[in-house]
Amino acid sequence: MRVAFVGKGGAGKSVIAGTFCRLLARADDRPVVAIDSDPMPGLAHSLGVPSTDIPLPPDIAEQVGADPDTRWVLRDGLTAADAVERYAAGGPDGVRLLQFGKLRGHVRALGPSQRAFRVLIDALEGTDWHLVGDLPGGTRQPFFGWASFADIVIVVAEATPSSMLAARRLARLAPSGRLVAVANKVVDAGDAERLGRFSALPVVGSVPADPEVQAAERAGVALLDAAPSSPAVEAVGSLLESIGAEAR
Repeated sequence: MRVAFVGKGGAGKSVIAGTFCRLLARADDRPVVAIDSDPMPGLAHSLGVPSTDIPLPPDIAEQVGADPDTRWVLRDGLTAADAVERYAAGGPDGVRLLQFGKLRGHVRALGPSQRAFRVLIDALEGTDWHLVGDLPGGTRQPFFGWASFADIVIVVAEATPSSMLAARRLARLAPSGRLVAVANKVVDAGDAERLGRFSALPVVGSVPADPEVQAAERAGVALLDAAPSSPAVEAVGSLLESIGAEAR
């Protein structure tokens, strides 16, 4: 399964993505790699992985070819599996977390590590591993190559004017491929219908407004650890079943 989550900042995509990763790992024996290309913190907490700002070492990628045909690949002798084993953070349920590092200054400082990150993600596309991505929030960054691994892009949105507007703009910016929506923080049965009508996206799941989510975030604990039987976790489980059925 190759899935990427995107949405307006604050829509709750990281909580859903992290919970989705771990439930997927429990349901399938194949490795699950969580891909965090959001420069702000989020996915590590939602997975239950100790947060780290350390980016991938730039030297895992090397340049081959001559201009204008220059390209970057994993350095000779390093496989995608080796790189994940060495550089991805291990998390609960066997999920491995890859991130390109968190911003502490100008984004240019992360450039070489971001390139290495892209090279590794490209190499992972040649495996049968599950890849689940948490893309940068908002509408400007998500589709500049970061979602290329995904067969399905899931827009997470609330039934609020600003969040639904972001969903509609994302639908217009998305590359070709499967684009669907999930209604988050739902408070009534009409929220999903309103999101679908406004964004023109098929809504494949609804996650209720659940106080357990806020409690887990305040405690700095993954939702799946803090409240494994909560309504939000059950809803993400239903989403996994729905997306899995589509993927098959």
